[in-house]
Amino acid sequence: MADTTETKATEGGASSLNQAKLYQLVLFPFNNGATNVYYVLLMNYIAYYANGVLGLVLAFATTMVTVTRALDAFIDPIVGMMIDRTETKFGKFRPFMVLGNVVMIVSSLLLFYGTRLIPEDATAVKYVLYTVFYVLLMVGYSIQTSCTRSGQTCLTNDPKQRPTFTLFNTIASLVGMGVTMAVASIVGGNVGFGTEAFFNFLIPLVIILSAALTALAVIGIAGKDKKEYWGLGGSDDAEENKLSIKDYVQIFKSNKELQRLMVAASGTKFAFAVATNTSVGILLYSCMMGNYNGLYLPMYVMGYVFSAPFFIGGLKMSQKHGQKKTLVTFTSLALVLYLGVVVLLALWDPNNAAMNLSIFSTEGGFHLTLNAYTVIFIVLYGLGYGAYYSTADMAIPMIADCSDYEMYRSGNYAPGVIGTLFSFVDKLVSSLSTTVVGIALLAVGLTELPDTTTAYASGMNWLTIVLFCVIPMIAWVLTLVSMKGYTLTGERMKEIQAVNACRKDAIAGGMSVETALSTYETMDQVPEKYRAQ
Repeated sequence: MADTTETKATEGGASSLNQAKLYQLVLFPFNNGATNVYYVLLMNYIAYYANGVLGLVLAFATTMVTVTRALDAFIDPIVGMMIDRTETKFGKFRPFMVLGNVVMIVSSLLLFYGTRLIPEDATAVKYVLYTVFYVLLMVGYSIQTSCTRSGQTCLTNDPKQRPTFTLFNTIASLVGMGVTMAVASIVGGNVGFGTEAFFNFLIPLVIILSAALTALAVIGIAGKDKKEYWGLGGSDDAEENKLSIKDYVQIFKSNKELQRLMVAASGTKFAFAVATNTSVGILLYSCMMGNYNGLYLPMYVMGYVFSAPFFIGGLKMSQKHGQKKTLVTFTSLALVLYLGVVVLLALWDPNNAAMNLSIFSTEGGFHLTLNAYTVIFIVLYGLGYGAYYSTADMAIPMIADCSDYEMYRSGNYAPGVIGTLFSFVDKLVSSLSTTVVGIALLAVGLTELPDTTTAYASGMNWLTIVLFCVIPMIAWVLTLVSMKGYTLTGERMKEIQAVNACRKDAIAGGMSVETALSTYETMDQVPEKYRAQ
């Protein structure tokens, strides 16, 4: 990793790369961990609350997840514009991080506790207030999550440091998303996912964990959330530096790298949301294999274990060759390995123990029941999931690359809108995941979300294969296609950062932004001291 001084000096005192301290690189990604806690709640369990606790119909419960997440997508660009236009003593990003978390706390209490106070016969009121509180929760989620993608632009622009965000973000996600899903699976597996007892345990956990992670993230970005780290500099007139709606439209139309990244990441996010949906896990490990409690958590943990070497190798590959190289390599590997998973699930035979997943049994005392079918599944699924999961959040630092590219291309510093334009498409696509799962469940005759007591029904095996494997594989193919034209390689980003650093120093020395943009356009036009960084 590059050294951890805040600014790497060059000859003559000119500033070069903006680098973060180690604690800043570690702590700021917890903002994503904090919002991922609520992501798990919203994408995996809220439909269980609506359907199981409030008694709202299944079609409404699953469709609302799609509708509100789609609404959240439209909120994002608005939040992005607000972030870009904000300059306070508390910074540009921290006010939104704190505000978003507070809104989610209040709306969670209203949604998961307030709605239970509504009389049973006031059905219409239930539907209306459930929707209002749910939308409010999504607004808070959008406000805070927008800061993850945009805030990292001021944290560091070092091509060697930026890939570490993926690693530290995964650690943060393990603390946030991982802990929430692991604990929820254990509690829900015992008391039921659609019960008041489950949500009485889950909601306080979500609120406390997310708030704690937000506090860590605020500490992480505090030293960088300052004006000297925002953009190229230039006019001190805040109004003059503000971009219009027309400017944002032009950014979206002209930034082809952002467009390609949107296609790659949004499809994969949709596939991941489908494949990791709680109902899909129940279909596979409970309805098909008959042992949810004995399979889901071990497989979930093994997925993270297999991810570890990919994260380490991916970090080194990204630092040497750029993040595109790592994304394409690991996505291709996951695609090949999941072909094997499809074959295994197609060979599944409920009447043959040798063709079922089995790790251990507690009947007559604890003993291992591991068979060859399970070992092969663990290897193929573990390596495939590990290869994919190590790149799942790689789009976040790549968005920062797109933001720096926009500053290089046009001189505009618009991290808020660029990050939220990305999430706009990302959320629109991924919002379909719960509805797709709900429609798929209806196709096999289920009128309620499956639980660990749901019996196997004809067609569930092929439905599981499609949701668990085929949809992710299609998304990975789209990722590989869209990355073919993506030009922000490791070498290209070094050139962009060198040119941006030279322009920033020239502007600080009195040159106008327009002159700096036209004077320094390629690596051979900047002084040697910038090329060596």
